[in-house]
Amino acid sequence: QVQLVESGGGLVQPGGSLRLSCAASGSIVSINGMGWYRQAPGKERELVANISSGGPTKYADSVKGRFAISRDNAKNTAVLQMNSLKPEDTAVYYCNADITNWNGRRAYWGQGTQVTVSS
Repeated sequence: QVQLVESGGGLVQPGGSLRLSCAASGSIVSINGMGWYRQAPGKERELVANISSGGPTKYADSVKGRFAISRDNAKNTAVLQMNSLKPEDTAVYYCNADITNWNGRRAYWGQGTQVTVSS
């Protein structure tokens, strides 16, 4: 059984910052990529950022220069630091991880955390 637990969402004013954390636990052999997706009301879920086990990162164009993703492989955690937040960043943010355990390899999702950017 594998679980992804997110934390750190909330309400912030435009220009503010939030830090999202994702912790993977359970019967994990290895974690390949970890990332964050978001889904705003009426829109499709989209990739925000991801990071491979070796460190290379990828960001959506809309967040480049404002968001930073990092991970701690020893702790099976990933962090998304979000700066200069805009109202259009408002969405439910989901952690995603590509995990190998004794049953094979598949993608897992967290439960989602709400981020609201509003004055």
